[in-house]
Parts: sequence; structure tokens; C-alpha cells
Amino acid sequence: MTQAGQNNPGRRTLLGAAVLGAGGVTLGLAGTARADDGQAEQRGREDHESYHDLPVPTVVAHRGASGYRPEHTIGSYQLALDMGAHVIEQDLVPTKDGHLVCRHENDITATTDVAAHPEFADRKATKSVDGVSLTGWFTEDFTLAELKTLRTKERIPAIRQENTLYDGRWAIPTFEEVLRWAEKEGRARGRRVWLHIETKHPTYFRGLGLPLEEPLAKLLRKYGRDKKSSPNFLQSFEPTSMRRLAKLVAAPRVVLLDGLGTRPWDFVVAGDPRKVDDLIKPEGLKWISGFAQGLGPTLNLIIPRDEAGKLGKPTTLVRDAHAKGLILHPYTMRNENTFLPADFRRGTDPVAYGNAFGALQLYFEQGIDGIFSDNPDTALLAAADFAGR
Repeated sequence: MTQAGQNNPGRRTLLGAAVLGAGGVTLGLAGTARADDGQAEQRGREDHESYHDLPVPTVVAHRGASGYRPEHTIGSYQLALDMGAHVIEQDLVPTKDGHLVCRHENDITATTDVAAHPEFADRKATKSVDGVSLTGWFTEDFTLAELKTLRTKERIPAIRQENTLYDGRWAIPTFEEVLRWAEKEGRARGRRVWLHIETKHPTYFRGLGLPLEEPLAKLLRKYGRDKKSSPNFLQSFEPTSMRRLAKLVAAPRVVLLDGLGTRPWDFVVAGDPRKVDDLIKPEGLKWISGFAQGLGPTLNLIIPRDEAGKLGKPTTLVRDAHAKGLILHPYTMRNENTFLPADFRRGTDPVAYGNAFGALQLYFEQGIDGIFSDNPDTALLAAADFAGR
């Protein structure tokens, strides 16, 4: 059991309820006064709830149920919620006119049909984003109205061929549309819908005059999600973004960590020589705990892989982070062989499903508090198995 689980043993019991009640609770239409009273009581309880009350292990739907639907679409979010995911992730990038939309990257070449729109052919550009040269179409070159003329599609069709069935079905959602969706679903289910909200490339966008943190904080305040007990996490690969948001809202924050040897882009720009290697040391974790409540490390920082892709000896990161009061939500579990550690692959087809349950159990055994998964149904079953041991 994790440190957080030891502090609140009732949290594991919640997991079974979350899995069994994946469809949620539907409020009746009769008895409006009683329903209103119930909602008021629920809001009162929610004022005292926090991320410590989430089930452990917490299952975070990575970009929604992206193993089954094109990522960052209302369809992907809805399926994840219907499956019973505890938290649903959004990545935020801005439009030319300052709206926040949900895309994993500002380069929308692979996730929309923009290339099929001749009216936008002249928007194709080559840019350097966080030191990487990219050629394509970028959200910051489109107004929201223009982006809404595009349709979304599967990002990795060679691997997730069945997902292409849904190409063209959904538009790019704004973050405010997701907040409204979460409110609606929360009312229908009688429980809060938790979100995991990432600011993408915040230093890059601030340099363009399109900062992410201030408009994000404004929306969180508008929808009452700016408090310490609010049902969302804020996250970024750039610690500066979380430090900035800490001054704007009280919602819990998570610092994402890439692999060993890498540097957060805000560190590169500021001339800070520290690498991820430094941030996972006790002194680095202590620094992070001064403005964040959690870590989102790549799974390789929990258990490294060798050159053949096999898992090695677990690191001390979980223990060290818990010692500083930080929770851990590492990323990302996927069912396909191509993404799994070599130890858990089945057969030679990279697209076929491997032993995802075995891999999940091993990661849960390390004491992590949650995990990002493209396949939340798989992760929920594995978490229920683990909690029942």
C-alpha cells in the first residue's frame, strides 16, 4: 500500500464502487426540491474533499480513452468516463485569438483533417517548438472559428486501425466546452468529474504573447475549479508553469518529468542547468514539493528499461517522492505490444495486445498512487485486482 493509502485506508474501498458504478448515478426527475437539497448537501461535502479521497491506484484516462477513440475528443472523454476512469486528462494549447483548446500538441497535422482544407494550405509552416523543428499546421495560426471547421482523426492509424472508424466524427473541443461537459456529467451522475489539465509548451506560447496560465486560471475560477478541493489536477513539464499557477489558483499541481538526461524547456530558456536527474534527487523533490503536490514521471523513472526494452531494477523515486509528501501519477500504460516492456509482449505483432495486466500489477507494486492509461478499462480491472489482494 502506498503512503497515501496508509493515511486513508478507505480510499481502496472506493475503487470497487468506482468500477462497479462505471455508468454513474442518474438523478430522478421527480422531487425537484429533494434533488436540490441533495445537490446542496453534495456541494457541502465536496468542499471538504480533495485528491486524497480518490481511489488508489487512481486511473487517469490519458487524453480520454485514446486506445479506443481519437484522442482529445468529446467522444474519447465520454467513453473514458463511461468506463469508470477516475480522472480524465486534457492537454491545452491556444488559438490565435487566445482560446484554449484540447490538443496534445499545437501541431495539428496528424490529429485533424487540416491538410485536406485547401483554404488553409498557406498556413503550413516550419517552426521550432521547444528546440524541435516541426513542419505542419499549428493552432496558434488559426482562430477558434477556423479550427472549428476542422474534424479530428486518429493520430496513429497504423497501430490503432479501428479508431479510424471515428475519423471526422468530432470537432476540436475547447477547454470551456469540456468544463461544461464535466458539469453536465457530474450533475447526471451525482459525483464530481475529475480532470487532469496540462499546459503544453507554456514558455513557447508566452513568448508568442499567448500565455496559458492566466486564461486557464480565469476559466477555473469561472467554473469553481480553482480551490484546493477542486476536482482537478494541473500539470506541466515546465515547473515554472506550475509555480505561476500556484499564485493564481489553489488547485493541486503536478510536475511532469521526462527521461533522464533531459531538461525542462523553461530551464533551457532560463539557463538553469538542472536536468530531470537532479529533480528526482531528494533536494530536487523537496524543491518541487514547495509548489506542487505531485509528480507525473515517465514510467522509465520508476523502473528503467535496458537496451532490449526489458525492465531492470526499480529506482527509489516512489519512496523518495512520498518522503517529500508528493503523490505519483506516472505515464503511460498502453495495451499494444509496441508500447509495453519487452517482458510483457506477446508474440511478434507490434499492434497486438500484450500482457498489460501483468505490467500494471508490477507498476502498482512499486507503490505508485495512480497511472495514466490509454485503456482505462484495462487499468481499472488491474487496479481492482491489486486492491483486492
